[in-house]
Amino acid sequence: MPAKAPVKKSAKVAKKEEKPPAKVEEPAPAPEPAPAPEAPPAEPAPVEAAPAEAAPPAEAPPVEAPKAPTPPPQAAAEAPPAEEVKAPTPPPPAVPTSEPLDLIVEDVNDTSVTIQWTAPANASDVGLNGYVVECCKEGTGDWKAVNEELTVSCRYIIKNQTTGDRLNIRVVAVNAGGRSTPATLADAVLVREVVDRPKIRLPRYLRQRFVKKVGEKVNLVIPFSGKPQPVVTWTKDGKPIDAKRVNIRNTDKDSIFFIREAERTDSGVYEMCVKVESVEDKIQITLQIIELPGPPAMVKIVDSWGFNVALEWTEPKDNGNTTITGYTVQKADKKTGDWFTVLEHYHRLNATISDLIMGNTYKFRVFTENKCGLSPDATVTKTTATIQKTGIDYKPPEYKEHDFSEAPKFTTPMQDRCTTVGYSTKLLCSVRGFPKPKIQWMKNQMIIGDDPKYRQINNQGICSLEIRKPGNFDGGVYTCKAVNTLGEAVVTCKLEVKQPVNPERS
Repeated sequence: MPAKAPVKKSAKVAKKEEKPPAKVEEPAPAPEPAPAPEAPPAEPAPVEAAPAEAAPPAEAPPVEAPKAPTPPPQAAAEAPPAEEVKAPTPPPPAVPTSEPLDLIVEDVNDTSVTIQWTAPANASDVGLNGYVVECCKEGTGDWKAVNEELTVSCRYIIKNQTTGDRLNIRVVAVNAGGRSTPATLADAVLVREVVDRPKIRLPRYLRQRFVKKVGEKVNLVIPFSGKPQPVVTWTKDGKPIDAKRVNIRNTDKDSIFFIREAERTDSGVYEMCVKVESVEDKIQITLQIIELPGPPAMVKIVDSWGFNVALEWTEPKDNGNTTITGYTVQKADKKTGDWFTVLEHYHRLNATISDLIMGNTYKFRVFTENKCGLSPDATVTKTTATIQKTGIDYKPPEYKEHDFSEAPKFTTPMQDRCTTVGYSTKLLCSVRGFPKPKIQWMKNQMIIGDDPKYRQINNQGICSLEIRKPGNFDGGVYTCKAVNTLGEAVVTCKLEVKQPVNPERS
């Protein structure tokens, strides 16, 4: 009889254990990996079976009873996913980006603030979803996001602000790893319209490279405008200006940049910034201080032949902080030692010196030239060149003498004239010819000769006839005739003599 009792209990246990599969079917519809944690609800059956386990170990069937019923297809499908979750190694945790860079205020008005920034340095490595712009009033720590959704742009306009508020602004980069360290503006921004935005009026001559010589004075006046009074700052190559070298004096309208004696170390890019509140304007001035260059590094005689010598040289080690514009080559005879220039403003690094005197020995030197002038010193050749004597007989060329013979020809004719009785007048013309032509004056085809009423002059081909106090009968046609052995030429004009007007008769 005791043996039958366990059988009844095992039947009851089997009936009770047949129910859990029906319960397991309830979470089966969910395809997500969540069913794995929901498996514990199926454990109540073993808990109820705990009293039965107190029976002797010979009762193995109760343990095998749950395995007898075939599990539904859904339960079988759930088993593999539970095994797949454990198989792959979990991915490394995502890392937030570094903070955004170069956060500045681009513009401010009475209701909005425009800011801009650049992407974090490691954005391309860890990924980036976007940015959150946050702000709070000065004196409070109540930071609130301005944008409802992440913005991917590196520029944002904070709108609908109250005029007169002072805002602290920061930008946070967001990716799968979370939020980055915020990039915060150093100063609070006052929300109000700038009365007069800062503006620098850079003179035209400073928009290009400004060049001065060593030792010269540099005095630059840069006008600007802006209200309220702008704050002016200067930097050189991104660093503060050395007050010992550069003197800056600012007024309400301009900034004066002054260097008493310029040195080469003063060369660089100077930046001027004019700032009103959070709005600013910047300009850059490139200053170049130059001086005389050094001489060529080396000059040598390459070859000599006939009356020629070939030279070569190299560029100087010091160009005076500017480009080399040319070279000057000089020669000197060993006998006299006097230097004579043979080439000026020469741009190449080699030259051929010709027309040297036979039998003489020469040495050469080269100067470097830039915008400041010639180098103080020159490089002299270490060797000399001797022009050897040859047995050449010089025959001077024969020149045919030019024949300058020419028949007379008037180059300037006489013009018709009109004069008044009693007023002397003069007739002019010019003639050329070789041999020198003889000049003869005629009136109405009659030779004037040596009449004292007329004065005849012929000076270097300029012929003139002066009629002294002409009368009514001195009018007519005057002729100038030029004659030489090759021919003759004639030129004429008409002279009209009028009576003076008597105002009393009129």
